[in-house]
Order: sequence, then C-alpha cells, then structure tokens
Amino acid sequence: MLRPWKTIFNVSFNAQQTLVEQISGVIRNEIIKGRLERGAALPGSRLLAADIGVNRKTVVFAYEVLVAEGWLESKHKSGTFVSANLPLMKDRSGQSSKYPLSNFEYIQYASFTVTDRPLAENLIVFNEGAPDTRLAPLKELSAGYKRVFQRQGKWRLLGYGSEKGAIKLREMLSIMLSRDRGLHVDADNICVTRGSQMAIYLAARVLVRPGDVIAIENPGYYAVRKLFHEAGAILKAVEVDKDGIDVDALERLCITTKIKAVYVTPHHQFPTTVTMQAGRRMRLLELSLKYSFAVIEDDYDHEYHFGTGNNLALASHEMAANVIYISSLSKLIAPAIRVGYITGPASFIQSLVNLRVQIDRQGDAILENAIAELMEDGTIARHARKAVGVYKERRDLMLACLQENFGHHITYHKPEGGLACWLQFKNDLNMDQYITGLRQKGVQIVPPASFYLNNQSTNFIRLGYGSLNAEELITGLKIMGDTYYQALL
Repeated sequence: MLRPWKTIFNVSFNAQQTLVEQISGVIRNEIIKGRLERGAALPGSRLLAADIGVNRKTVVFAYEVLVAEGWLESKHKSGTFVSANLPLMKDRSGQSSKYPLSNFEYIQYASFTVTDRPLAENLIVFNEGAPDTRLAPLKELSAGYKRVFQRQGKWRLLGYGSEKGAIKLREMLSIMLSRDRGLHVDADNICVTRGSQMAIYLAARVLVRPGDVIAIENPGYYAVRKLFHEAGAILKAVEVDKDGIDVDALERLCITTKIKAVYVTPHHQFPTTVTMQAGRRMRLLELSLKYSFAVIEDDYDHEYHFGTGNNLALASHEMAANVIYISSLSKLIAPAIRVGYITGPASFIQSLVNLRVQIDRQGDAILENAIAELMEDGTIARHARKAVGVYKERRDLMLACLQENFGHHITYHKPEGGLACWLQFKNDLNMDQYITGLRQKGVQIVPPASFYLNNQSTNFIRLGYGSLNAEELITGLKIMGDTYYQALL
C-alpha cells in the first residue's frame, strides 16, 4: 500500500503534553475524523520523525502506544497500519462546523446520461452505435508509438506544439479528406481536437450568442442539444423523414426566424440512420447562402458505408462556403482514442483555435503523431476495410435476429452504413417498463425519448450492433423479443 510522501500531522510541541502523547493524540484524532481509514499505511518512523522534527524513537514509542490501544497494527516487514478491526467512522462532513460553507454563485450543469457503457455489470449493451474495441489495431498503434519515440529529435514532442494539432496528422487528414470525401482543405485550416464532441463544443461557443436560434434535426443527437442550449441558443426542431432533414420546413423557419446555424448528420442521420438525398443536400446549401446561416456537418461515421458508391461529404460541394465540417477517428479506431477534427471557413477556424488555446493548450502530440504514422503506412485504411466487413456481417445478423424475434411486430430501415439500426414497434409499448424489464434480464438499450427535443414518448428505438459479437447479438435480441411479448400480455 502506498504511503504519503508528506504527512498531514500537526504537532504543536506544547509543554502540557509529552511529544509521545501529542503525536499519538494527533494520529488518534485523524482516525476518528475518518481522514485515516481502516488499513491505511502510516509513514515509516524515520520518515515521520524527519518530517515533524523529532527523534525517531519518539515516533516509535507513539506508534507502540497506539498499537497497544488497538488503533494501529504492526505488520512484520510491511510497516504500521490503521487497525482493520476498527469500526467504520461516521461521516462528519454534514455536521455543523466552525468553518463557513461556500456561498458564491455558479452555473449548475446537469448530469449527462451515459448510454455507451454498462450501467451495471454483465449487461449486453445495445448502445447508440459505438465500435467494438476488440477490433482496434492495438499492436499497430503500439508500434506507431514506438516509432515516434525512436525518431531523432523526439524530445521536441514533449514541449509545446501547434494548438491546431500535430502537423503530420493534419497533413494526413488533408490527404484523406481529399481522396475519400471530396474536400480540398489545406492542413493549416484543420484543427485537431480531443474527439468530435470537443469540436462541436468549440463550434457552439464560437457561433452562439445568447438568444441565437439553432435549427436541429428531430429526432437528433441529444448531446448537441445540450451543448447549444448551455451556450445560450434557442433550439428549433426540424423533422427528419426517409430522405433526411426536411428542407422545406427549414425554409419556412428561415422565413419567419433568423437562424444562426443548422446542425445535420447527412451521411447517416443520427439516430434514424437515413442518408440525406442529393436534392436535399443541394437545397440545404442554397438555403445556407440565401439566409446566411452556418451548416454544421457532423460526419461521425463516414468510413462505415456498406452500399455501392461513396456519398461525398456535404462540405465537398462548391456551394459549401458556409459549411463547418466535423469528424473523428474515435469510431474508426476506438472510443478511447480521442482524436477529432474540424475545418471550415478560415477566419472561423482561427477564432475557434484561439478559443481552444484558452481551455486546452494543445492535444496529445505523441498520440497524434503515432496515428499519423498509421495513416501514412496504410494501417488505418486496412483496418477500416476489415472493420467494414465485420460490421456488415453484424448488421445482417442483427436484421435476421430482429425478424426472427419480432416478426411483423416491428418495422425498420435497413441501414446502408453506420453501426446502429433504427426500428419502430407497431404496438403501443410502455417504454420505461420495457427498459426496466430488459435491465433485469441483462440487456441495456438507449432510452429513445432522449433523441427528441421535447423528450416525447416514442415507439422508436436505436440499437447499436457494432460493439457486440454474434453470440451477444443473438442472446440480446432473443431477450428483447421475449420481454416484448411478455409486455403485451
């Protein structure tokens, strides 16, 4: 057990008590207060003696007194510890104190609902569409780190670098965006962030003044609603159908209301998974120029497309002057690899970079250079091809299991990409009770009301299949089917 480097014991050296009494009394009080817990290791007698400025034998005698009283216990060749046989000391933090309580005002941020990891042990989690970390190229990433540290001049990476991110990674991203997504963007106009969530946060803070109107997809990404709301924006919902966001409804909103920006997920709409059709993409860009609003394109899972052809990014179009493009490598590699990026009009990106410096001087230069190595040698591209094949098989298995376990009781849109499926129950269902019943049987799903601006009750659910293997999918969907039929009785 680790011992403290420095003690917190305060000995006053008063004349009314011996040093042994004072030291033993201080330790005894720390145990009673709960600051020294059962089993806690005390400093060695030599260290404590040097720290408080007494003879070592004085500390040894004080320890012996406390051992004799049962407060401490001595373990041969291990040291001195608070006795494990003591009762748990009561938490006195809520009791009155001679010290005043804090009384300054501050903003209270609401807790954020976690849906991408188990809320309890041994749950099969149908999350919102996370990748399977078991597929991550860990060996190659480790080798990339090693090459970075073997490079001549590696010590420079330990100092401050560009607030926009490692130049090597930005150059690789520039090449990838041009080759795979049709964007022609200079590396100097890319800002690397700690995941796409950070990029969205920065964009919101640069764009929004209190009272500005932001249009969002409905249903849509609840985290974005929270970010824009806390930045002071007024949110206006625009419905989504089988072709993506309703641009006619968006124009009607623009006629009556000045909007600052619209947030869209055109490649695979979140949560419905539909792809925005070409005509709507053109119309959206035309509206952005006509009514002078920004388009925030969140391309969160571009690599995972199973159909023929490649839908280029909205930002690749010649009319995309007002598009702010955000994407990430986290879903491609692993969620723990916090690497996102953002590009857009040069002056906007520079303002965003200036803000980023205030809250996060720079990203992880070692990680960014290691990933750049893997992009340059083709590892990332090979991993993407392999992952797409695995996820396509899982999608097909999921659709087969849905058909087997629910039959005509559901309808769904077959996703042409992404890592999740959007389905609707035909019968009315008490979703809260259904979710509770699933949890009791070891299955967790995302509460569907969170996708809607007004948290409305809905019979739609989004089931992420990417992070589950075949056995988990089969078992989880069987439980979901059985629980559904029981709920109908």
